[in-house]
Amino acid sequence: MFAAPVLRSTTVAALTLALTAPVAAQHAPEHRDTTASSAHASTNGGQMDMNAGGDWKMAAMAKHMAYSRTRPRTPEDSVRAAHVITELRQAIAKYRDVKVAEDDGYKMFGPQIKNQPQYHFTKAGNAFRNQFGFDPARPTSLLYKKNASGQFVLIGAMYTASKRTSEQELDQRVPLSIARWHRHVNWCIPARNQRDRWTETKDGRPVFGPLGVATKEECNAAGGRFIPQAFGWMVHANVFAGNDLSSIWNDDHMMEHDHAMLGDPKVPE
Repeated sequence: MFAAPVLRSTTVAALTLALTAPVAAQHAPEHRDTTASSAHASTNGGQMDMNAGGDWKMAAMAKHMAYSRTRPRTPEDSVRAAHVITELRQAIAKYRDVKVAEDDGYKMFGPQIKNQPQYHFTKAGNAFRNQFGFDPARPTSLLYKKNASGQFVLIGAMYTASKRTSEQELDQRVPLSIARWHRHVNWCIPARNQRDRWTETKDGRPVFGPLGVATKEECNAAGGRFIPQAFGWMVHANVFAGNDLSSIWNDDHMMEHDHAMLGDPKVPE
């Protein structure tokens, strides 16, 4: 296992733009592709109607999200998950003051993006070390939201793991019976030296990025490059959401279209 190269600033900017551009402008062999439609299934034959309510963004994003498989919960799992939360809370309590976090090396992802539903402050050193091991007190990113006064409020943290990490290893970090790790899959990105195409649309919808086409055939037809998996594994821990494990480890990723994706990025320019 080895760490993938960190995205260059030009690539990060392109991905950010792809995530936030207005609509009008716009292997690891051990892992089964547990997509968001099955991860968030309803009673519709195990599949959620992602087109309900006409939210095309949700439907598009579902094609680019995959989740770890669930496991039966055991009392031991609950104890382990609670231990991670206790360690994490103690480790990041001092970062309620965002300036302390910044002084300690946490940098805001996408600072040019205004009114993000959730702000990720990432520490590069932690991201690198988390490719090789796990320490509950060493999150890759701190998660903040802004209150009515525009002040940053710490809500939790995000752990990451290499895309080569097996589900068994993920379970050893945080029990899969309680937390669902996610990853970003089936991306189409512009061909090299065609960054100006990131905002390209077809029928009013993005062609590239996390809301774009989701098959290799469609990507080839668009003249892009198909990326089976864009980043490594990620999981959020909303440690200040109370003491209910389900609330703490709740993955609200599908509800946040402008999520800043970090972890084990390996998206070519």
